[in-house]
Amino acid sequence: MMLVLELEYLSGVSYAAIGPDSAVSDWPPQPDRVFSALVATWDAHGQRDDESAALAWLERLPPPLLVERGALERTSPIVFVPPNDPRSSRSRHARGVLPALRRRQPRRFPASRPLDPVLRFVWPDAMPEPAVLMALMELARDTSYVGHSSSLTRCRFMLEKEVPDLSSGKTPELRVYPGRFEELREAYTRFEQSMNGSDRPQKGAPVTRPPTPSPERMSQFADRWLILDHVGGTMPDVRACALVAKTIRDALLAGYQRIGLGDQIPEVISGHESGGAATRLPHIAIIPLSFVGFAHADGHVMGFGIVPPEDGILLQDQDFRRVLRKLAPMDEERGRRIFTVTTKEGTPSDQAFSIQLSPSFEAERQSLDPALYVARARTFATVTPIALDRHLKERGAARQSEIETQVAAACRHIGLPEPEAVVADKYSAIEGTASAYPPGNSPKWMRWHTPQSLASRQLTHALIRFPALVDGPVILGAGRFLGLGLCRPLDPER
Repeated sequence: MMLVLELEYLSGVSYAAIGPDSAVSDWPPQPDRVFSALVATWDAHGQRDDESAALAWLERLPPPLLVERGALERTSPIVFVPPNDPRSSRSRHARGVLPALRRRQPRRFPASRPLDPVLRFVWPDAMPEPAVLMALMELARDTSYVGHSSSLTRCRFMLEKEVPDLSSGKTPELRVYPGRFEELREAYTRFEQSMNGSDRPQKGAPVTRPPTPSPERMSQFADRWLILDHVGGTMPDVRACALVAKTIRDALLAGYQRIGLGDQIPEVISGHESGGAATRLPHIAIIPLSFVGFAHADGHVMGFGIVPPEDGILLQDQDFRRVLRKLAPMDEERGRRIFTVTTKEGTPSDQAFSIQLSPSFEAERQSLDPALYVARARTFATVTPIALDRHLKERGAARQSEIETQVAAACRHIGLPEPEAVVADKYSAIEGTASAYPPGNSPKWMRWHTPQSLASRQLTHALIRFPALVDGPVILGAGRFLGLGLCRPLDPER
């Protein structure tokens, strides 16, 4: 069974803007916008306790799949309308309160016409208690618009065994996170208490979120890892870490084949569903553990870490341990298991390698210690550059802003709070790291080497500050499962 929120635009048009002065419509509607509409209905219902519990349960779910067919953008010319609040009129006379006599203000009403007025948010395997489901259904039933009040909607929650076209579902750009319900309540309270309307969205002002309390954990990844200590062979430069990580992952997939479970490889390892589509579930990241952040650090890779999703149960899985024993037989002379990782035959000589790694759950050297990455902090800096999710379109100063906006979006995408500051740069704030891109005419080895799927991605280092404490590890961007976008918490005293 799966939880589905069905949303239908009754007029066939969605009126919603990305920001107060945006000329672009916000399509498709993000879960946060729909969640805000449900909270508004909760208030209209009298702030019932059962509905409060249902909204608190809903905000803790992972991001849903969004199933929709796209939309056509409508033009949004500037129109001049009287303000809703008579006090905003500049007229010195009492007649200024009359709508026909008020000063007109420029407004835009961005809109989209969906190709299918019905869209769905799907939470696979989410199974609410009957009381929670009933409260959600009552909230949805009375949610008459999403976005602008002219976007009339019909909403309903339901449990379904199958939803048409689920394979076309995609992960939304903005998600609802634990604490969002309380944020909305506090924001509305501040607005009601404001005597001068200062809490109203102002034209040209950035859309920000107030600081959120940190939950018990706010990371997609676990804090206990499998360490692969480099014990033999020539380790490639850190700029090839994504290629090494992909080779390690391919070796793990082959390990399941070798123990006769080739058709039962879990999604947490392969990153793909049984039908071949990319999984929507969190899966392992394979990250380089390099000598950085210390005096005289030179950035050389000392090993790799296999980082499971936040529940960490993969490391206890018996089939996974069978694969490790098969791939890493015991070396009696060294008294440890050795996992030999070798590139495929035919790999270009400048990308070929054969290295020996020793798996362990305990780090023997400080640079291999996960504690360097899993600490709770507000400020993080990249050790390996972030591979941006989208191609850049801007030039000059606007390009820098576009990069930093994408870094912030990468944080939201994995469930972290909106950063209060992002600084993108060619260089990292961590000593010993390699630059995101070399100067012109540099030798080929100074460039980052990535798999074909990431070859066209823009790379950038970043310094990120969150409004509240965040649990590591923080791994961001399109290459996060192959070791790119790895961040390290910064000690504020240093």
